This record gives sequence, C-alpha cells and structure tokens, in this order.
Amino acid sequence: MKCPRCRRGPMFKHSNPYKSLSLSHIFDMPERCPECNQRYDLEQGFWYGTGYVSYALAVALSVSTFVAWWVLIGISTEMHLLYWLVANALFLFILQPLLMRLSRSLWISWFVKFD
Repeated sequence: MKCPRCRRGPMFKHSNPYKSLSLSHIFDMPERCPECNQRYDLEQGFWYGTGYVSYALAVALSVSTFVAWWVLIGISTEMHLLYWLVANALFLFILQPLLMRLSRSLWISWFVKFD
C-alpha cells in the first residue's frame, strides 16, 4: 500500500488499518506522496470505483473460503452450510478495513503508472 508511482511513499497516514482510533480514520491519506509528490485524489469522485474492487475481492474471498470449507469439512444439508455462512460473514467483517484499503491501492495503481 505504497504510492503507485514511486512505490516508496506511504498511501495512508496510519500503516495499520486496525490501529486507527476510530473507523472514520481508516482512509486518512496525505494529499500527495511525500517522496514523488504524486497526487492521490486524481479527480472529484475518483474513489467511487473502489466499491467495485472491494466487492470483487469479497466475492473472491467468499468463493475461496467456500471451496476450502467444502474440501476440508464438507457441505451437507445439515448445519454445515450455515456454519460456513456465519464464519464467512465474520471473516469478511474482520477483514473489511484491510479490503477497503487494498481496493484503494489497486484502483489507483490502474490509473497511475510506475516510474
């Protein structure tokens, strides 16, 4: 989660998304990269596309956990599917701050090329 242009400057003010004092500070970013002066907010509404990236990451993780659950534990008509749904929901809830930051990093890397 470094600057997509120089890959040295941090994209977020706090390196650990779970260490923030509140969830409202997860996305605190400097206006520009301290190393190469690249602007992070490229235009108004630039970050709206990260919702699609975050959704794709959550679906990929859900499919991965479903396949792993199926192979390791098995799926039956009993409670096994319900246990996977609850476990997957908790897994996604816990990983959500990390997924949201990762989606921002991926989104900007598709528009700003490495120097």
